[in-house]
Amino acid sequence: MKIHEYQAKSLLRKAGVAVPEGIVCKSADEVAAAYDKLGGEIAVVKSQIHAGGRGKGRFKEHPDQAGVVLVRSAAEAKENAARMLGSTLVTIQTGDEGKQVNTLFVEQGLKIARELYLGIVVDREVGGPVLIMSSEGGMEIEEVAHSSPEKILTEPFDLDAGLFPYQARKLAYQLGFDKTAVRSAEKFLPKLCKFFVDNDCSMTEINPLVLTEDGQLLALDAKVSFDDNAMFRHKDLLELRDLSEEDASEVRAGDAGLSYVNLDGDIGCLVNGAGLAMSTMDIIKLHGAEPANFLDVGGGANVDQVSEAFRIILSDDNVKAVLVNIFGGIMRCDVIVEALLEAYEKVGITVPLVVRLEGTNVDKAREMLDGCGRDIITATDLTDAARKVVASLSA
Repeated sequence: MKIHEYQAKSLLRKAGVAVPEGIVCKSADEVAAAYDKLGGEIAVVKSQIHAGGRGKGRFKEHPDQAGVVLVRSAAEAKENAARMLGSTLVTIQTGDEGKQVNTLFVEQGLKIARELYLGIVVDREVGGPVLIMSSEGGMEIEEVAHSSPEKILTEPFDLDAGLFPYQARKLAYQLGFDKTAVRSAEKFLPKLCKFFVDNDCSMTEINPLVLTEDGQLLALDAKVSFDDNAMFRHKDLLELRDLSEEDASEVRAGDAGLSYVNLDGDIGCLVNGAGLAMSTMDIIKLHGAEPANFLDVGGGANVDQVSEAFRIILSDDNVKAVLVNIFGGIMRCDVIVEALLEAYEKVGITVPLVVRLEGTNVDKAREMLDGCGRDIITATDLTDAARKVVASLSA
């Protein structure tokens, strides 16, 4: 689950992590009032969407308007805000469709000495969280990793003990901090790592992390996402979810207990098991087509879930055929076919449907499909299924 920058900074502030003063605004008049309230000579007006690259992004309706702007008066703040609110911001992470800006965050200007990069992720090889820092703040970390990998510093830390002071000092010295900045890092970095663990984050990124002229670290930006599987422990965080920023089909699938990710292809996939779903998408691509989605119905899907899965898949106008790939282990194949046929009647499938089954009672299930009188194409194995569903696109 992702949240907005202003929400992330509110949580960070409560955790004792230093962030600039800022005010959330929903109108141009509120932005002007926020500028006056912050009381500085300069302020920053920031678009709030679930995407990075906002500073370099541009609005479809106003190509010269950036997604993040520095302003020096209330009038200038209001003028920029009027163009930004309600307009569609396109960044490197949104794709060409962009995202509509409905909220702005006005933040105090700072006297910045340096910009740095900071990120925390879970590293599978390490088997725990890793703090990542770089002197190249404000840049995409992927670009830094490609062009200057030596500028990326990593420091694994313990889940229970957190980041030790000596680890914070080591990173600070490697980044060339003076004594004042090192002391700031000793406070800032362990608190941020504790925030990551305490809130079951999957990613926390501060880009840029700034070092002010008086030697203090502050989170100038904040991008935070949480592990969906841990949200039962954080009911308060669920209130921060912004459904307007999420794919409507993915939200609908989540409500039905389905794992679904929308993609750009034309072959819909209905599969049980995440690994099998990935393999299904791979083999579709191998045979020259593109999957329209990842969809895992799980090992115990019922008729209602299968029906909803079909509805979600077919709601995508790009879908020209559907491949059902089921391994009946926990659930018998004949039970799956019963649910499939009932869902077929409920939904009314009008595109080619290819079904591949394997597992318990598979022979009985295949007989049921052969004798059902529906326009369903059966396949003997995964390769056969991929060939048939790809061929159906040109039939």
